Amino acid sequence: MNQTKKSEKYEQILEAAIRVFARQGYYNSTISQVAREAGVGDGTIYLYFKNKDDILDNFFSYKTTQIFSQFKDEVDRCHNALDKLERLVACHLQEFEQNRDLAVVYEVETRMRRHLSDEKIKEMSRMYFDLVAQIVDQGQNEGTIRQNIPIHLVKQYLIGAVDEVITTWLYSSRDYRLVTMAEPLVDLFINGIGTADAADVGPAARADTTT
Repeated sequence: MNQTKKSEKYEQILEAAIRVFARQGYYNSTISQVAREAGVGDGTIYLYFKNKDDILDNFFSYKTTQIFSQFKDEVDRCHNALDKLERLVACHLQEFEQNRDLAVVYEVETRMRRHLSDEKIKEMSRMYFDLVAQIVDQGQNEGTIRQNIPIHLVKQYLIGAVDEVITTWLYSSRDYRLVTMAEPLVDLFINGIGTADAADVGPAARADTTT
């Protein structure tokens, strides 16, 4: 089989599977449904994937790797850390806004983590964490991001916030653009929720006011 045609068919099936998993739920989805959505016979699926679990594994190992590579290319076009951070968040939100099915599968299945090997999860997370770590390190060198905060906490804080914003958008009854959350999210990340006056008052002084 021609390699280009094989690659096209592989992506065709993978994209169809994402749509089926998002709409039917992973548990309720079948190979036959994926085949029908992809416009191929059931047997064709098995030329590319072992089973339904293998399709989901490939979604994370191939599709998310592809997307995160696009994120990195976009981030690399920016110069300072804060611009890179906002671009990363904006790309993340825009990608999921454009492909709601992708967002559903990604958010739901990464939270469940039942069908994936630990290594798949670690590999997927590592790409994003490494990119965030590079941006934070640059920001610390530029003096725009504080030095005295643990890098692992920064990564968890940012990625957790982005995931929560996406999940809220997916299940919200309001109609709004997901990507419009990028700028306020990064502003909140950089500036926090306190005022300059609050920053001048140490923990001990704040404790005194509550006793």
